[in-house]
Amino acid sequence: MTSQEKQSLDEKATSIKDLAKLINEPQSLPLNLEHLKAAGGVTGLLKLLGTNADSGVEEETVEERRALFGCNTLPSTPRKSFWQLFVDTFDDATLQILIVAAIVSLIIGIYDNPSTGYVEGCAILAACLIVSVVTALNDYQKETQFRELSAVNDEVDVKVFRAGKFTTIPVGDIVVGDIVSLDAGDDIPCDGVVVAYDGFEVDESALTGEPEEISKDAENDPFVLSGCTTVAGTARFVAIAVGKNSQWGIIKSHLEKEQDETPLQEKLDDMAAMIGNVGIGAAAATFVAMMCIKIFINPEYLHDVTVFHHALEAFIIGVTIVVVAVPEGLPLAVTISLAFSTKKMLADQNLIRVLAACETMGNATNICSDKTGTLTENRMTVVEGIFANTKDINCVNPLAISVNAIEIILECIACCSTARVLPPAPAHSINSDEVVDSRPKLIGNKTEAAMLLLAKSSWGNNDDVDQRRESANFGKDGGSRLFPFSSKRKRMTVLVNKNNSWTLYHKGAAEIVMENCTTYMDVDGSEKQMTEEKREFFKRVIAEYASKALRCVALCHRKKIETVVKTDFSKISLAETEEKLEKKMCLNSLVGIADPLREDVIGAVATCQRAGIFVRMVTGDNIETARAIAKQAGILTEDGLSMTGDEFRKLTPAQLDEILPRLQVLARSSPEDKHILVQRLNGGLMPATKEEWDEVHPGRDYETERDLLLPGYKQEWDESRDGVGEVVGVTGDGTNDGPALKAADVGLSMGLSGTDVAKKASDIIIMDDRFSSIVKAVLWGRSVFDNIRKFLQFQLTVNVVALTITFLSALIGYNPPLNAVMMLWVNLIMDTMGALALGTEPPQLELLERHPYRRNASLISRPMWRNILVQATYQLSLLVYLLNKGPELYDCEDGSTRHFTILFNAFVFCQVFNEFNAREIGDIFDPFHALDKSPMFLFVIGFTCYAQWLIVEYGGDFTQTAPLSMSEWQWTVGYGALSIPMGYFMRLIPVSEDPDSFAGLPEKGEVKKDNSHLRATFFAFLPIIAALVYQLSYEVEELREH
Repeated sequence: MTSQEKQSLDEKATSIKDLAKLINEPQSLPLNLEHLKAAGGVTGLLKLLGTNADSGVEEETVEERRALFGCNTLPSTPRKSFWQLFVDTFDDATLQILIVAAIVSLIIGIYDNPSTGYVEGCAILAACLIVSVVTALNDYQKETQFRELSAVNDEVDVKVFRAGKFTTIPVGDIVVGDIVSLDAGDDIPCDGVVVAYDGFEVDESALTGEPEEISKDAENDPFVLSGCTTVAGTARFVAIAVGKNSQWGIIKSHLEKEQDETPLQEKLDDMAAMIGNVGIGAAAATFVAMMCIKIFINPEYLHDVTVFHHALEAFIIGVTIVVVAVPEGLPLAVTISLAFSTKKMLADQNLIRVLAACETMGNATNICSDKTGTLTENRMTVVEGIFANTKDINCVNPLAISVNAIEIILECIACCSTARVLPPAPAHSINSDEVVDSRPKLIGNKTEAAMLLLAKSSWGNNDDVDQRRESANFGKDGGSRLFPFSSKRKRMTVLVNKNNSWTLYHKGAAEIVMENCTTYMDVDGSEKQMTEEKREFFKRVIAEYASKALRCVALCHRKKIETVVKTDFSKISLAETEEKLEKKMCLNSLVGIADPLREDVIGAVATCQRAGIFVRMVTGDNIETARAIAKQAGILTEDGLSMTGDEFRKLTPAQLDEILPRLQVLARSSPEDKHILVQRLNGGLMPATKEEWDEVHPGRDYETERDLLLPGYKQEWDESRDGVGEVVGVTGDGTNDGPALKAADVGLSMGLSGTDVAKKASDIIIMDDRFSSIVKAVLWGRSVFDNIRKFLQFQLTVNVVALTITFLSALIGYNPPLNAVMMLWVNLIMDTMGALALGTEPPQLELLERHPYRRNASLISRPMWRNILVQATYQLSLLVYLLNKGPELYDCEDGSTRHFTILFNAFVFCQVFNEFNAREIGDIFDPFHALDKSPMFLFVIGFTCYAQWLIVEYGGDFTQTAPLSMSEWQWTVGYGALSIPMGYFMRLIPVSEDPDSFAGLPEKGEVKKDNSHLRATFFAFLPIIAALVYQLSYEVEELREH
């Protein structure tokens, strides 16, 4: 680029910035139009930007434009530094109290004993520092992972015309001057001005708040704004503001907010608060017990000056108990598990948009799946067809059809398509070590692309077919009119103007289109009357194709429509076209399109069914085609029910409830049918108020359209609202699937074929469109739930033991065997370390062998309570025994540092080995399974053991520990290792899951309760409880004698 050209671009920059001001006032349309007129209208704007409406910008100007006007990316929210996160950790009230207490201890200690009095206070401060550093590291790592996932979520391709070619580029590569192409369902990626359009309508409610579809045209409103959505038609626009300068960029910079907590996190927050309250009670009881015992032994103690020192010690122990008891690790475990799982799920082709969906998907009881692209390959191929009354199993025989007939068929296929077929990438542009895909690149609707491939390979060439569509001049004044295919109409119509003669071309679902055909095209291109005999023949062909699981599409036309209606066809409405023109058409082709079942679908569906998930197919295809595919996939069973959308819409709510347990296939369904099905399944039901209706169906009349959903049954529908139902996952790829995706518990959009609207409405994007990837989402969701349960089982055991032994020690007159530093170390083990070890366990396929849990299932199951109580009882018995008999067994002074170090070491290794037990929450005893797939677990175990050795051997006065002999190490580690066989024996106690916890099993009241496991548990614990009571009574009696 010459310096003179560069200077002219710089001069234009000011004008463009001035022009961009008009999009900062989306409500001021007249003012915006005046600004555009002042710039010379659309023609002047294109000239100002140095671009062309048909060919776009030249490649060599892209970087210059990016430098002048910015790139189409938004600056991310500045992330907190590690230092900021570290400082934030000190907002915790209990940590603040502990630091203050440590400082007071430091002052009193130095005052009483200047040489060593500082040790305890400094040790507590150091332990608080370590806790804060570890917490900050966790938060930093969590934010890093979620930012990486957000970056993947923002990777979207858009269609543009650049350097004279139609292509796709990443949304972030758009520059000012690019000509962007939009179809129904596309998000508008930047601000711009329309240069070509056809039935183009936009939903601007995201910016204006007005839930209505706005028509765009060159005269009245040519402005498109980023963040809005295309709801109908097609268009091209020139980009005039990108990235942070666009309307959406300006708004989004003020809307940054933190990720909301998931339902499981909220539930665990409540549990943490409850456990914390218990901890506060235990701390208060310990403080009172320590002080009362001192007074009980020596009443003169109250007049001793050391009472303040002992009170401070008791206070520090009490606060430390609160720190340990408050299980901040519970929400942390969910965060770590979700961060770990969402990153791994991305490798399994699941992009999580809403964190809560990850855990919810694990308990899904119903999956309503599309057919095309999800259960099938979505690689459409025309395999059979009737062309100009000629049936050919090999699709076409050009010699058997006249040139005139081929011309009509070619024109119909070329114009009745918004898809594009691009040539394969040339070999020289691909690295030598990569596999070259020699297949053409398909953009847009795969059914249309299949027919374009047929036309190009059989009757024409690439340029010929493309030129036919371009010559139709869609979206230009006086040009042709296009009404794109919609899932509601099941068909597409174009009105083509050639030499002032208008022809209607029509394409759609064969059995629907056939009803409006009165003639058919013969081999010579002539039209012949559609007799009843001929109509029956075509119907048999449609049924034959459907029985072979082929999608049957009809192509037809109607010539010289200007003689039927006197109007400006370039501006005619869809309603008028349906009423007056889509009649008396001529059938020219029936096409059978194969979309084979994905090879992994049969196994994936069977896995879902074993996992207690009801799989349903909801499709817009012909009922016979849908049945054939559903049977192949294993969805439609012998006693299963299939029906059409028309039949479905005639059901009363009571009838609908009756057939739901057997409804496996819903064919020829509309998006509204899918929406109703989802609402009835998950308890969302029909919106009862106008406010609810407007939220679900923005811009649509409440009274009129609500009657269309279930005519005459509004009252019965409303009275049956209970808000409780199945957990439903729904797949969707179209714009009209948005309401169903939002109504579902988990909306699953398709990453390859899904529109931007569908993706925005979904919770999870299935990147490869495969049903088997949905099964992986279920597996990961169940893994998250089970990992949290594992951690909960482990943490509650540590909590019960730590709090109880500290309180019992104070009660019988001992100083607590676990001092503040030891307790803080235990807190790290059971919170951060436990969350890392158990929250990152990979999923096991066995999780898909059980039914999903109900919504209200308890976080702690009966077997978990058994495991917690048995392990806690063993550990408490051991620690009380060591507290009493330790000095005698290990030849140390009662209550000495060495005595308490032995007890501390045994306690910690009980947790280390119990962490293996915690890997199973049911009756299966295999604590070492798949350890090679859990590197984080092994790292945590190794780190804990090494850190414990350092603390014991080298902690000294800092941690108030004494080095142990080899024999003492063997004994204390051995005590901990007994947790493993204890884990085996405790699973012999017959405790089963509550049957009411599972969905898909008999409802509550139908299952006879078996309480024998409770009696067995009680009698198993009775000897241990008796031994504890005896031990405590012995200690109290001995204390009284002294």
